[in-house]
Amino acid sequence: MKNILDMSINEVKDAIAAVGLKGYKADQVLDWIYRKKIFDFHEMTNISKKDAGLLGSRFSIDIPKTTDNLRSSDGTLKYLLELADGNVVESVLMEYSYGYSICISSQAGCRMNCSFCASGKDGLARNLTPGEMTGQILAVSAASGCEISRVVVMGTGEPFDNYDNFIKFIETTNDRQGLDIGQRKLTVSTCGIIPRIYDFADYNSQVNLAISLHGTDNESRSRTMPVNKSYPIEKLIHACRYYINKTNRRLSFEYALMPGINDSIEKAEELAKLLKGMLCYVNIIPVNRIDGVTYKGDPKANVLRFYDILGKHGIHTTVRRELGTDIGAACGQLRRSHADKVQHRNRQG
Repeated sequence: MKNILDMSINEVKDAIAAVGLKGYKADQVLDWIYRKKIFDFHEMTNISKKDAGLLGSRFSIDIPKTTDNLRSSDGTLKYLLELADGNVVESVLMEYSYGYSICISSQAGCRMNCSFCASGKDGLARNLTPGEMTGQILAVSAASGCEISRVVVMGTGEPFDNYDNFIKFIETTNDRQGLDIGQRKLTVSTCGIIPRIYDFADYNSQVNLAISLHGTDNESRSRTMPVNKSYPIEKLIHACRYYINKTNRRLSFEYALMPGINDSIEKAEELAKLLKGMLCYVNIIPVNRIDGVTYKGDPKANVLRFYDILGKHGIHTTVRRELGTDIGAACGQLRRSHADKVQHRNRQG
């Protein structure tokens, strides 16, 4: 049975017409799903029981099931969501002055294995479908009662390792009969899958692109990000310059400060030199603590020192506001804790 959420808006219209229903029925179904957050054809009160039965026999509306959630003292909500096959992913709901933003996952697990991230510690289970990405937004919105106005694809997984499904997801999210979230309110983060950066540049959307950099040379970057061995930093920067020239859009570089690896005065100077002349800004991230990794959060003084050096060289820089630190809101942490509990129960059984 086909999940309607996996279809584009036009595919939904074509599929519903193909079963013999009039075109306005598709408009009604889309309104119930994306506006009213109703996921059962029989609860769509302006659709006859006969038509609801027909739709239910041909299509499903599968959204992830909320299995756990944590609330931070700052109001951040983290959800563990179970997919139809039993895989679990994470989504984080954050409140800002402009409204609610959600961070969603693009894969169940991750094969990038960055040393500072919990997402890849157990490897990649599988890619998420477009509907499973959209479903996270719908599920969290329905569970929280919050209208979500911005989306960042920075949760578990590497979006550009699931590129085709990600592109279909943003098209449905942006569509007026879908979630109707403007492309400029969507952000995707990649660790540096260079061929897809070129593809995304040529796609020429208004979606914001963030690059997880975290190093200024191949030696230091490869220590924490194995992807750099396949896509070295000089080729990555070349791809980033191509993206900027092609789209005339500003890039964001994510830079997690890791003591003794990339947080020195010299590294700040190297980073400024690397990015000189680019239409970009740097988002400094105090590194998250995760089990099994020896990094500790950088002292505030070191963060500010790094910030000041970049500013001296004219690099626009921000320090990421830390949300949900008391609930482990960084991607992968709740999912990994869930996996540990399951393994423990299996051993006990």
